[in-house]
Order: sequence, then structure tokens, then C-alpha cells
Amino acid sequence: MTMPSKASFHETSVTDASSLERGSGTALWRQIEQSVAQAIEGGTWTVGERLPTEMELAARFGVNRHTLRRAMTALEERGVVRVEQGRGTFVQERVIDYPVGKRTRFNANVTRQKREPASRLLQSGERSATPEIARELGLRPGAPVLFMERLGVVDGRPVSVGHHYFPARRFPTFLESYHQENSITGTLQREGVPDYTRKSTRVIARLPDRHEAELLLQPRNRAVLVTESVNVDANGKPVEYGVSVFAADRVQITFES
Repeated sequence: MTMPSKASFHETSVTDASSLERGSGTALWRQIEQSVAQAIEGGTWTVGERLPTEMELAARFGVNRHTLRRAMTALEERGVVRVEQGRGTFVQERVIDYPVGKRTRFNANVTRQKREPASRLLQSGERSATPEIARELGLRPGAPVLFMERLGVVDGRPVSVGHHYFPARRFPTFLESYHQENSITGTLQREGVPDYTRKSTRVIARLPDRHEAELLLQPRNRAVLVTESVNVDANGKPVEYGVSVFAADRVQITFES
């Protein structure tokens, strides 16, 4: 016995135009929303898979694109799907639990959930510390700091944009070491800091700027979570000030006692 192809499975597992009950009192977009949600729950489309285009779904249901778009917007608001600008609509993955505690490490948080972490260095260099950065690192305003911008990725999908600042005079070869280690923890160990802990974390929610939205593949009207943190060495001296921007629909931040 031959199994149906995935394409034909999709075709037969989703309500089509003949199944919509026009004049039933339930709006067509609501029926489409329910049908697509049931299809996802039933495995027609798997987590992370891209759905057919608006035009294809509208043709399948026999409705205009405005009606179809309203159904997809409702599914996005429910967290069933996500829309990526320029790429399409995808089945939403499960949210990542991101615990913040005494030792907060991106790779450890992700691998603990049996998911694959990765990071990409976007830019780096030396800058003069702003009053805020100087205060958090215990420096004078204008003192040199090393800066890195990194993209945090889970299972091939961007989830965070991190901005990291380190005192340049204490770690003059930090950036060179990072290119060999590709890890902040490994680099700090190489630079003479065998362990570091989280001194403070502040979390706020806001809308992303254009740069952040493009890196996170999300619209600018969808909120992000922003953490501002300070890590210190065994003597309580600041070694890093970080600002990380998380896609709020993909990451849930929790605090460990």
C-alpha cells in the first residue's frame, strides 16, 4: 500500500471552499482560522514549517485575501503561527524558557531544553564608554570599552541580539581571544576570569528599532524583551555590561532564586 505524498496530505487535511458554511452565522475568517488551527494540531504542518502563501490559501478556501489575512492575523495573535517579513507564515515553535540566575549562560539555557544554540558575531571594536556604560562597569565616562554585537540563534532561528561591553584596559586582547574561543565564558577564562556571576538584571518590554526587527525577522509592531545585566568576577568587580534584545514571542524569561 502506498502512502500519500505530503502535498496530497496537505490538500486533504485542510478544509476547502466546499466545507465552509456560508450563512451559518460564523464568519468565514473564523471558520478558516479554526480549520487551519485544527490542521496544525493534527500534524498537517509541523513546528517551524512554512504554510502555503496567502494567495494559495485564499484560492483553496475560495475567499478573498482580506478574509484569509484576517484569519491568519487571529492565528498569529493566538501564537499558533508567526509571520516573518519577506519569508512567509510559519507554524510557531514552542517558547524557550530562559532562566536568569547567579550564572546565566545562553548555550547552557538552550541545550538544557534539548535545542541547538549558536551565535554569530555581527560587529566588534573599541568605543568610549557612555555615562551609563561607565557607571555599570565602574569606569569613568569616556574610558575605552570593548564592544561586541552578537546574534543568538536557536535551532537555526534568531531569538536575541546582544550588545556586550568589557573594560578595555583590563582585557586588552579580549576581541582577539574571542575570535579563537567564539564564547564569552571561554574568552573570560582565557583572559584570567575563571568564573563570573550575575550581579543584577533589569527587564523591560518595548518595540524594536528597525535594525533589531530585521535581525530578529519580526515586524516592528511586535514587542521585544530587553535585559540589562552586569556580570562580576569573584571579587565583585564588573567584567561585563550587557544589553540583550529577545523576541518576546519566542523567549520566556524566568528568574531563579
